[in-house]
Amino acid sequence: MIRNVVVGRVRPGTDPARVQEALDAIVALPVEGLVDVRVGLDAGLRAGAWSFAITSDFVDAEAYRAYDAEAEHNRIRRELFDPVCEEIARVQFPV
Repeated sequence: MIRNVVVGRVRPGTDPARVQEALDAIVALPVEGLVDVRVGLDAGLRAGAWSFAITSDFVDAEAYRAYDAEAEHNRIRRELFDPVCEEIARVQFPV
């Protein structure tokens, strides 16, 4: 199994509802080979934290690669996340 972890830092003044809309779009994607997806806005428990996180588990690396290249996924990145994010970091690792 492959776990994909994404964290993002949004631009100052960004409406959290816009970020939640983007997160909800990720959750709604029909993804073959996806085992689990979790998303959330930062709870504000520690200063300097990133704004949101996404964790996704895939059956294997090929399922992750298909998701990463999928047209609707890339549209969501481009149209919903890019306009509100200063920075996004990703890591994938076997679990």
